[in-house]
This record gives sequence, structure tokens and C-alpha cells, in this order.
Amino acid sequence: MILLNPKEYAPKHLDAKSAELMHKTIAFFEAKGKRKLKSDDRACVWYADFLGFVAKEKIFATLLTPAKYGGGNPDVRWDTFRNCEFSEITAFYALHYWYTWQVTILGLGPIWMSANEGVKEKTAGLLRGGGIFAFGLSEKEHGADLYSSEMSLKPAGDGRWIANGSKYYIGNANEAAIVSTFGKIAGTEDFVFFAANPKQSGYELVKNTVNVQSYVAEYRLRDVALTDADILSKGTDAWDSALNTVNVGKFNLGWASIGIATHAFYEAIHHASHRVLYGKAVTDFPHVRALLVDAYTRLVAMKVFARRASDYMRAASAEDRRYLLYNPMVKMKVTTQGEEVVNLLWDVIAAKGFEADTYFEIATRDIRALPKLEGTVHVNMALIVKFMRNYFFNPGSFPEVARRSDTSDDTFLFAQGATKGLGKIQFHDFNVAYESLSLPNVDVFKKQIEVLKGFLIASAGDADAASKQGKDIDFLLSLGEVFTLVAYGQLLIEYRNMNPDDVSDDMLDQIFDFMVRDCSKYALQLYSKPSSTQQQMDLCQQMIMKPVVNGARFDRMWNEVHALRDAYEMTA
Repeated sequence: MILLNPKEYAPKHLDAKSAELMHKTIAFFEAKGKRKLKSDDRACVWYADFLGFVAKEKIFATLLTPAKYGGGNPDVRWDTFRNCEFSEITAFYALHYWYTWQVTILGLGPIWMSANEGVKEKTAGLLRGGGIFAFGLSEKEHGADLYSSEMSLKPAGDGRWIANGSKYYIGNANEAAIVSTFGKIAGTEDFVFFAANPKQSGYELVKNTVNVQSYVAEYRLRDVALTDADILSKGTDAWDSALNTVNVGKFNLGWASIGIATHAFYEAIHHASHRVLYGKAVTDFPHVRALLVDAYTRLVAMKVFARRASDYMRAASAEDRRYLLYNPMVKMKVTTQGEEVVNLLWDVIAAKGFEADTYFEIATRDIRALPKLEGTVHVNMALIVKFMRNYFFNPGSFPEVARRSDTSDDTFLFAQGATKGLGKIQFHDFNVAYESLSLPNVDVFKKQIEVLKGFLIASAGDADAASKQGKDIDFLLSLGEVFTLVAYGQLLIEYRNMNPDDVSDDMLDQIFDFMVRDCSKYALQLYSKPSSTQQQMDLCQQMIMKPVVNGARFDRMWNEVHALRDAYEMTA
């Protein structure tokens, strides 16, 4: 089964050391137990026990150190495939434990992307000692508007600098070994990244900005003395490392959503299957079965898409930047689908989902965070629509990207280069995937794609409307949702063709059942936009289609779902 089940975890796709670390992580949480996990959550207990475990097992050191700085240890590398696995496992138990890992990844980005070998060697040693890291980017008054950053680094002569300013909403900044801090060089508009030490004089920890287990800090630098040895990057290199670090980090949010939604699914199906109302099991009601099948297929699709997207992350190069479409989709599409899955499950588990002794109670809170971190859904959608023209009408030629579960070191992630030129990025022909198979709902979705292409051509032909709608973010967001579905389906089919044992014909057709419905929903939203033209409204109506109903297929999928009713319960 493609979904994570800690009770039956047997990762044949991982090497021995990686599998050992994952097993130990699962064992840590199962030994802690759900009761203690929930108690620590309610009391906002700093997760020192987890960080102690991480330090003892050298987990972050093994997973987050590029091989070049691993001291010859063959197990040390930055391997996106196994990092996805660790993200999923930690979030499966609680988002806060994932969060300290996630923020460490962000904090490491500007370091590993820099040319400062001294800081890199120091960082490798700090990781081996159990250190965590932080990413000082956003500010209270400016959020992630990097142009407006007020953190200032003033030259003091002879390679010395003085830092002043504050940062806001910075995870791990209370205990980080290094806080990679973004600012500007005083008197100029030149950007800079430097390594701040929280133990140094002048580093003031103001407060925790949130009321949870994590520490998401406001910190202030007051005349902090630095030298050239603390500078990570300047100018466009600093700007590019900020955005490229987010490229690496935001990918993990989709995997966190997968972990949370999977645990919530197990709890919901177990509760519903064993609860009797009006003389019937809750799972005997047709609407409950529909909700659970929809939740299950959406959850499987989330993981399938994210797995296939990780292949493009690992295969990326200066000549192949397709990951810049699929990466924000994992952050944006997978996380919003995670919300949808939990919403569907909540309609099944109902009032039980509020109870203090359930995992579901924290899942409903934490699943909401992921679409809103590392750039909102809107920010990532605005990025995605830049690729639409080339995706549909100007495909390039690329070798097929294979499944990438190998043990290579993903060095390109720290050498992504300039962040400009997104509109020039090409993609392989998406039709190849869609034409590779014929299933009833896939075929309906293909018809919707053809209408969408007609919509785009017609829209481009109306110069006045195109000019106005190109500036209408509300319109573009809905259009982007339809476009995103096409790329989502493409990678689902690619994965299925490579891994038919993971995704059956029934599963894929049931997935495209909700894909057809979602496309129709977004088409209706486009139809209803104030700026939509009559021609666009006519095409939106044509895009609204009904999936092919197949009772036998649904029953087979329901049997697959129902078989998971006792698959997993967390140790009490």
C-alpha cells in the first residue's frame, strides 16, 4: 500500500542506513505515545526530547549535510527522496516535530548555497553535534517583502561589520546554532546574507510569536559585531539564495500535509467502522462511503504527485528547470488537498474530531497552516501561471525522468543559479502522458483539457480583455487552478505508468472522478468572475462535465478503503 503505516513500515525503496533512521524515528514517537504527545502539545512543551533523540542518532547531520562535508561517511548526503520520507513521518505524528526539521532546512539553504567554506565546515560540525538552524528572512512590518527589508549591515572597516535590525516569525531562533539572516548593506540597496549567532552579545530574543510547542521568534540585533567570515552572500547572490532556499524548503510542506492527512484518515475510518448508529455501522451509510472514498483517493493522489515531483527535483539542472512548476504545486496543490481530505474526514468523524484524546483534534488545526507557510497559495499560484503558455503551446524536448529513489547527493539544489527567466522555461509535451492510456474518467478529463486550450486561445485573441485579465489576480487564480489540475493529472499518470502496482486502474479512474468534478467547479468559478467575457463564459459552460459513474468500480474502491479500518492506531 502506498500510504504510510508505521505498524507495517518496511521501506524496500531505502538503503539500510536510511531505513534504520526512519524506523528509529517511528519507534521514538510510538514509545512517546499519543497521550504524552497530546499532553506536550497542550502544554506547549519545547520538544527537547525529540531534539535529543535527533542529536544522539545524528539524524539531521546524516540527512541534511551534503556529501562533500560529510567527512567521508557514505551515509551522509542531501537526498531529496529520503528527506521526503522523514518529512512525512514526523508530520504524521505532529507538525511541531516536522517544523523544527523544516526550519533547519531553510536555515541551511543560504549556508550550503554560499561560497563561504569556513561557515560550511563549521555547519557540518554543528549538525554532527545536534545543532538546529533558523532562517531569518521575514520582518514584522514587511512580511516576506524582501525589497523592504530593514535589517542593516554597516561596514566598520578592516573586514568588520555591525548588524542592526529585527526579524519576525523565525522558527528555531531560540535555540539555533546559526541563524541565516537576510538584510541590506547600509547606505546601499545591496542585499546580504550573514550568519548570526544567538549566543553572541547583542542578539536579543524578544518573544515567541505563537502559542504552540514550536518557538517562532521575534529577534533583534543590536550592534552585533560581525566579520567577513560571517558573510554568506551579497547582492544578487543573496537574493537568489533567499528564493532558491524557499524552493528547497517549501517542497516539504506538501509532505507534511500528506503525513497529517494519513494519520487523520486512519483515525476516521477506524472510528466510523466501529460506531453503530440507528442499528447500522456508520460506514454502511452511502454518503459516508462516498466521503471516505473521496478522501482516500485524494490522499493517494497527493502522495503519488509529490513522489513524482520529487523525481523532477532530483533530476533538475540548469538546462531542465521543470521542477519550478512541480515544486510550488507540491507546496500549493498538495497542501490544499490535505485540507480537503481532512474536511471530508471531519464530516465522517463529526464531533469525535473535537475530543481531547484524538490525533484528529490537532490535525484539524495543523493542516490549515501548511498552505499558508513559505509563501501563500496565492503567491505560489501567481508563480505557476507564468508557465502556462509554454506548458500548453510550446513544449520542449527532454529525456524521460526516471524514478529517483537512488542514493545520489542532490547538489544542484544548492547551485540553482539565477531566479529570473521563468517565462522561458519549457516542459515536455503533457499529451504524451494523457495519450498513454484510456480510462473513462481520464477520457472525460482530456475533453475538459481541450476546452481549456480553446479558452486560452480565445482569451489571447481578445487583446483588450487579455490586458485587463492579466492584471486581475482574482481571475488568474481561478484560471491557475484549472491549469494546475492538468499538470497534476499528468504526473499522476506518469507515476502510475512507472508503478502500476501502486496505482490500479480502479484507483486512477476514481482519482480522475474527483479531477473531473474539480475542473467543473473551477470552470464555474471562472464563469462567475466579473471580468469574464461572453465567449469565455460559453467555454466555461462547455468545460463543466460529469464524471463517468461506475458502481462496480466504486464498490471495489470502497472495499479497499474499508479494509484499512483497523490498519493503524497509535500507541496510547
